Amino acid sequence: MFRAFYGMEDNPFEKSAPTSRQFGSKDFTEMSARLKYVVEKHGIAVFTSPSGGGKTYALRCFAESLNKNLHQIAYICLSTVSVVQFYQQFCAALGVPWSVSKTNMFADIQAQLLALYKSKKPFILALDEAHELDPRILKDIKMIMNHGYDSVNMFSLLFIGEPHFNKTLEKPVHESLRQRIIVHYNFIGLSADETAAYVAKKLESVGAAASIMGEGTLAAIHGHSQGRPRLVDSLMTDALTLGAQLGKQVIDTDTILAAINNQALH
Repeated sequence: MFRAFYGMEDNPFEKSAPTSRQFGSKDFTEMSARLKYVVEKHGIAVFTSPSGGGKTYALRCFAESLNKNLHQIAYICLSTVSVVQFYQQFCAALGVPWSVSKTNMFADIQAQLLALYKSKKPFILALDEAHELDPRILKDIKMIMNHGYDSVNMFSLLFIGEPHFNKTLEKPVHESLRQRIIVHYNFIGLSADETAAYVAKKLESVGAAASIMGEGTLAAIHGHSQGRPRLVDSLMTDALTLGAQLGKQVIDTDTILAAINNQALH
């Protein structure tokens, strides 16, 4: 409804929006640069932010930018699994047969990782929702990383999770794994200026004018979202929907507050 009312090609605040509309916030830029570095070094990286901070979106943009002839990347987001189930997911991501034997799968995984490394197409494994991982999986990941008397990093490992994952890594039992981490970045969230620029770019990308946002609305959006892009997107979708229903050519603070209250009910 609001797309036609505001003259938009589509809803720019949907999470399925094309990565060509990416907004280069500080967090996005920092994560992108660090992803490039860790892939070059075949190491381990940890990226954390509160839910909706934009880390998974930044990963998707990076994955789409990779040369598929030079890199093979797999994304696993089902983290609340057993150790054996994790091995089975890893095997599936690598394209090797899985079984119920962890020992057999461990050997097959290392063999395939080495084959990809030698073929100059090193593997990249991205584990989303890493804060949900069973601690025993973290122990096994450390062993999988070992190869050639710990002299070769065969693949890149990306942990994507919420901030309390850092507390997990600080436990003494994970000291060896923590020492292997070469990149560690915690998102700071969109600043007030970035939130305003983010909304403006999204609107303009679909043919709408940034001027449809009234005075004070962007500050209200930033305050409610705390700089988390997903919350900005959700709030803007609700605000535009309400604005169109009320026939408002310009979204005002009352509309934003109504959208905030509407979200609180869900």
